[in-house]
Amino acid sequence: MTKLSVLDLAPIVEGSTTSQALANSLDLARHTEKLGFNRFWLAEHHNMPGIASAATAVVIAHVAAGTKTIRIGSGGIMLPNHAPLMVAEAFGTLAELHPGRIDLGLGRAPGTDMATARALRRALQGGADSFPQDVVELMNWFEPAQPGQSVRAVPGAGANVEIWILGSSLFGAQLAAHLGLPYAFASHFAPGDLEGAIQIYRERFKPSKRLDKPCLMLGLNVTAAETDEEAKYLFTSIQQAFANLRLGRPGKMPPPVENLQLDPMVEAGIAQALSCSVVGGPEKVKAGIEAFAKRTGADELMVTCSVWDHAKRKRSFEIAAAAI
Repeated sequence: MTKLSVLDLAPIVEGSTTSQALANSLDLARHTEKLGFNRFWLAEHHNMPGIASAATAVVIAHVAAGTKTIRIGSGGIMLPNHAPLMVAEAFGTLAELHPGRIDLGLGRAPGTDMATARALRRALQGGADSFPQDVVELMNWFEPAQPGQSVRAVPGAGANVEIWILGSSLFGAQLAAHLGLPYAFASHFAPGDLEGAIQIYRERFKPSKRLDKPCLMLGLNVTAAETDEEAKYLFTSIQQAFANLRLGRPGKMPPPVENLQLDPMVEAGIAQALSCSVVGGPEKVKAGIEAFAKRTGADELMVTCSVWDHAKRKRSFEIAAAAI
C-alpha cells in the first residue's frame, strides 16, 4: 500500500500572521501524525510573503518538538544557499534531539528570485552547478569522523539522517539514481518531466549503503471536502496564489472565491502546473489518489493542500487519509 506523507508550506493566509502560520503548521503536524501520515516536510522559500518556512531547520525543530512519532524533514533544503557543513551541523543537531525521525530533502534551486539568491549567498559562484559535489560533501560530513580529521561536523558526524534528492527535472532523477538515494519528484507544481524522471530513476538506480533499491516519492495536490463543489471552491485559493506568482505579485494566500475568472493564458499555465491534483469529495478523492498511485507506482505520495481555512485544511487531510 502506498504511504502518504505531508508537504507543508506553512502558508500565511490573508487576514492572518506569520505567528499563526507557524502555530498552524505544528497543529497540522500533530493532526496528521494521529491520522497515520508517514512524514511531515517543510519547504525552504525566501522573499515569499505567503510562506513562513524560510528558516526551514528552525521550523522543523519547532514541529519535531511538538510531535512524537511522525518523521519530520525538509522538502527541501535548497543546498546552493548553504555551506554543506552548516547543513550537516543543523540536521545533525536535529537528529540528536529527535533520534530516528529526521529527513533531509535536498534541492538545487534557490527557492526564490535571483536578487534574493544573491542576498542569501552574497556571490553566486558554484550554486546549482556544484549541486552534485555539494551533496557528496554533505553526505561525507555525516560519516563518522576519522582519526586525524581536522574538520568535522559536531553535531553531524555519524548522525542518523535520511537524505533524499528532490527534483522537478531529469537532472535530480539521474543524480539520485547515481548516488543510490531516495528520490522525491515535485509533480505537485512541475509535472512536465514526471514520466521521464520515474523511468530514469528506476532504470539507472545503483544500490548504495544507504538504499538497496529505488524509493520514489511523488508530490500530489489534494483538496478534499464534503462535496465536489466545496472542494472546487476551496481549490481556488491555490489557483489565485499561482496566478499572482506568475503575474509577479506574490502575496499571502487569498481566500477562495466563487466563479473564479483568470486570464486564459494564465489559467492554461496554472492548469498544466497543477495537473497532478485531486480535487473533490471523499469518493472522488479516493479514486483520484488510487489512480495516481497505480499509474506511477510511487512508493509514497507527498500530499500538499493549500486551503485558506485551517480547519478545512485539516479536514482535507482527514479525507485523504481515509482514502487509503
